[in-house]
Amino acid sequence: MNILDKFMEKSSRHVAQRSSRRGLLRGLGTAMVGAASIPLLPVARASEGGAQASAPVDTGDPTTCDYWRYCAIDGFLCECCGGTYNSCPPGTEMSTLTWIGTCTNPDDGRNYVISYNDCCGATQCANCLCQRDERDRPVYRADKSNDINWCLGSSSSIYHCSTAIVVGLALED
Repeated sequence: MNILDKFMEKSSRHVAQRSSRRGLLRGLGTAMVGAASIPLLPVARASEGGAQASAPVDTGDPTTCDYWRYCAIDGFLCECCGGTYNSCPPGTEMSTLTWIGTCTNPDDGRNYVISYNDCCGATQCANCLCQRDERDRPVYRADKSNDINWCLGSSSSIYHCSTAIVVGLALED
């Protein structure tokens, strides 16, 4: 016998002495259940197409309070503070906690879920104050209220301005 044959025989005997058919079946069963549960894991499904595939048409002025994305915003617009409606100005960080709203885009007539993220870490911008409370809820429903300092979940609790990020299409009833 050559060296490869001897190595394979020795390895096979070693595995056979330390394992069983039940162990093999248990391992196969675990692998099958694990593989079947992969589609249940929470993942970003934006790459699959669907609601997120096309961005909404934007023809409004994001520096005014009448801009369609701002239907539930409460604060200073980042568009007027050195950022955009999607990003924070330099020197600030986006809050990890947000509130959401559902706004209708007048250009396509569709409802979009908007995530309102505060930008934290610098003093208040004090430009373009906008307070639109469409569908606002009392503070006992914190996830539906815009009257909370959402910077408390960030490294700095100092509020600067607010962004309005489109998360996707709202589901129709």
